[in-house]
This record gives sequence, C-alpha cells and structure tokens, in this order.
Amino acid sequence: MVTIDGRSGSGKTTFADALAADLGDAAVVHLDDLYPGWDGLAATPRIVTAWVLEPLRAGRPAAYRRFDWETGEYADQVLVPVQRFVVVEGAGSSVGPAGAYADVRVWLEAARATRKARGLARDGDAYAPHWQRWADQEDAVFGADRTRDRADVVIATD
Repeated sequence: MVTIDGRSGSGKTTFADALAADLGDAAVVHLDDLYPGWDGLAATPRIVTAWVLEPLRAGRPAAYRRFDWETGEYADQVLVPVQRFVVVEGAGSSVGPAGAYADVRVWLEAARATRKARGLARDGDAYAPHWQRWADQEDAVFGADRTRDRADVVIATD
C-alpha cells in the first residue's frame, strides 16, 4: 500500500495515476471520493481505514460510498478489488490509523501560490470559497500528525 499525501494542489492525483500506470496491477483510491464534505478532513483517515484499508489488508475486496459534493451526501458505492498494489491518494491518506497501513508513504509539496493556482484551475469557482477553510484543516491535521516528517519519500512538485 502506497499513500500519496500532501496539501491541496500539490499534485497527488496526477502522481498517483502515473504511479499506478507504472505499477500495473494497482487499485487507486482517491480521497476526494471519501471526504465527508468541506469540513471532513480530520474524519477521513478513520473512514478510509475502515472502508478500504482494513478489508484490502485482510485480502478482501473493499467498498466505499462516494461522496457527492453537489448534494452533500454519500451516493453510489465504489468497489475496490484486491490487487497487488493499492495507491491511496489525498490529503490525510497517511494520517493516524491510515498511516499504519502504508508500506510506503509519499509526501508531495509545492509552494502555496503554485498549489492554489492548481487547485483553482482544477476546480474553479466551486473550490475558491473553500480554499482557506481546507488549508486551515490541513494545518491542524498535518501539524498534529507530523505527516511530512514520517514520509518515506518527499517530492517537490513545483
């Protein structure tokens, strides 16, 4: 299990998709599908652990309900098959209980201005009013967990 963690706009999704393509037999889980809304970063490590990491580590397929950002509720179920590699990407993917399942922890980082430009280019007006709200949660979660310090690999993406 490889976790790809870092702040919003650091390149986690792009890196995860490229890594999974290189690995071949890899399932990719995007935490954007699991966050329980704009205030849910701190809860997500427990959610991904229970719904995805524990079953896969036990050799069983996993499933989670995808969060629908427009309705603000969980929606359809997504199945995650057992594969040789599992790549979990998203802010908080190696925090707390989720970190205990990571065989390799990757931390991506970029300058704040670069990350903000990427995030707004990706999500536009839907993300703009939430940028600081999310960044404040990242400060709290990553600071308390010392996430970057525990990474096996740190990559600057700018």
